[in-house]
Amino acid sequence: MSQYERACLIRGDGGRAIRRLLERIGNKWTLLVVATLHEQRMRFSELQQRVPGISQRMLTLTLQHLERDGLVSRTAYAEVPPRVEYELTDVGCTLIDPAVRLAEWAVEHNPDIDRSQQLYDARKPSDR
Repeated sequence: MSQYERACLIRGDGGRAIRRLLERIGNKWTLLVVATLHEQRMRFSELQQRVPGISQRMLTLTLQHLERDGLVSRTAYAEVPPRVEYELTDVGCTLIDPAVRLAEWAVEHNPDIDRSQQLYDARKPSDR
């Protein structure tokens, strides 16, 4: 598919699909949780330990959204104490490759972006 065809596809629904997706995965925690679940299923506490800085509330909300979107599955075991595990679904696994490419792009181009921001910030307000 050409870039032109891709652009037409994105604009085809007025950009609703891409906005909806970016709203979900573009938040602070979603891709970190998805990346952490990439290799194995985990219990809530284990996941919380591996995602630095995430609160219990934010992890709960993120997992609920990912489960609702079909990217994560939740399995509850009838044990005492209760045990719940989370893992990526097949659809969730398909997010790994584009997420890694985006992260690589960010690392590669971060110096360029920093340089541009410094140049922009150094200009006088009247130059903007």
